[in-house]
Amino acid sequence: MENPIKVIGMGEDGRNTILPLYEQWIYESELLVGGERQLSCFSDYQGETITIKGGLRELASALEEEKRNTVILASGDPLFYGIGGYLSSKVKLEIYPFFSSVQLAFARMKESWQDAYFASVHGRSMKGLIQRMDGCGKVALLTDKENSPSKIARYLLSYGAEEYRAFVAENLGSAGERTGWYSLEEMAAADFSSLNVVILKKTGSSPEWPIGIPDEEFLQRRPDKGLITKKEIRTLSLSELKLKKNSVVWDIGTCTGSIAIEAAKIAREGAVFAIEKNEQDLENCHQNMKRFRTDFTAVCGKAPEGLEGFPDPDAIFIGGTAGGMEEILDVCCSRLRPAGRIVLNAATIESLAGAVKAFKDRGYDASVTLAQISRSKPILQLTRFEALNPVYIISAKRKEEA
Repeated sequence: MENPIKVIGMGEDGRNTILPLYEQWIYESELLVGGERQLSCFSDYQGETITIKGGLRELASALEEEKRNTVILASGDPLFYGIGGYLSSKVKLEIYPFFSSVQLAFARMKESWQDAYFASVHGRSMKGLIQRMDGCGKVALLTDKENSPSKIARYLLSYGAEEYRAFVAENLGSAGERTGWYSLEEMAAADFSSLNVVILKKTGSSPEWPIGIPDEEFLQRRPDKGLITKKEIRTLSLSELKLKKNSVVWDIGTCTGSIAIEAAKIAREGAVFAIEKNEQDLENCHQNMKRFRTDFTAVCGKAPEGLEGFPDPDAIFIGGTAGGMEEILDVCCSRLRPAGRIVLNAATIESLAGAVKAFKDRGYDASVTLAQISRSKPILQLTRFEALNPVYIISAKRKEEA
């Protein structure tokens, strides 16, 4: 293919939103590609057309072999959550954008948008949205018929994010355009056009939790309170996991969810998957997720059963094995992604020895930190220290190839 394919962005008002030169290119082309709505604007086109209905992989393969003069029609800015980003990595393109729906929405809102957090729930799950956007001053969301403004509002209210107000812009650039401000409660009860953009603006303070959330902040099992990875051990263990913002994390034996919750706040753009065999502890975990505004997958099960449904991880924390350490490590060591790390907490010398040997047998190097933590405690007018149970923090990674 000698000439690059032209990708032309259009607004809601169809062909009225493109330059005369672009329209000339369209009618001079031999192949016109686009969605049904875009192609319907050029019903008098004489060349061949391809309607985009599903994934882009087959389309990209066909375009790689295409020799004809080709134009692709797209919505708004093809490089903003559009087809341009994917296709440009496969074929040679020239891109001519229109205004993105988000750009138009901020214009109607009359506010700057360079400091906004952008996310799309168009054709995607809302899973993890709350931890990604929590605390951001402005959040722009691309929606769809399923993930509507009302569903987004109910989702945010379930996490207590009432400090946000919403600006909803519908049918931007068309005769049916409508915009307005809503509280989350109002947005949850309202109906909207399926073509809309939601902008959330923070109008109050958001709760903040630094790394090392105090133990007493977590809902825990009663009367057996204390079944939690203590703050100091939790902080050291998270450090050993070497998490990145897009890490995929497993938490095995999550109990109250303290490790998973803090991991989700670090890996905001990634995903956390937790498993817990005790149903009461798992319910506490779910309540803690709401409290600390994290949205990850937490299931009831006794590892290694249940791990097969999780994607391959970049990091694994093992807080409890209920006697099945060998089987769990078989799965973890075989599924861990390259350069990933496994952190295991052990409270006994026997567990320590077994874990170090098990890692060695599976081709992993293990280092151990013995954490002996004491906390100050008032006694009358004085202060003494009260020791926590010693914990072995075992950090393992695959041995380097010789």
